[in-house]
Amino acid sequence: MHIPPKTPEVRVPRLVGLMAVDARERARAQGLFLNAPDRPDFHRTVVDYVVRQYPQPGAEVPRESMVYVWFDFGEGDGGGGVREPRIPRPPSGGLQRELDEPGGAFEMTNR
Repeated sequence: MHIPPKTPEVRVPRLVGLMAVDARERARAQGLFLNAPDRPDFHRTVVDYVVRQYPQPGAEVPRESMVYVWFDFGEGDGGGGVREPRIPRPPSGGLQRELDEPGGAFEMTNR
């Protein structure tokens, strides 16, 4: 286990994407405490992944500060909805359909 030097300020590590057990260990190694407002049983949470944290990674905070992590997106946050194919599919072409072809009517009238 890495023991950080005794400095008054430490940098908050990036915890998003880590499993709960790894997030706790990384915070402890920096001299920080973790709290999970959405998990009253946080001390038993092992394999759930952190999706948000506060303060943000890289912030300098006093040693033994509390870092808050969340494992679920709140109402209206994150998530992208359903990821399955839509049928019928949207028409292909995108912006290409909107552009005039070289030598089209617009180019001929502006010469």
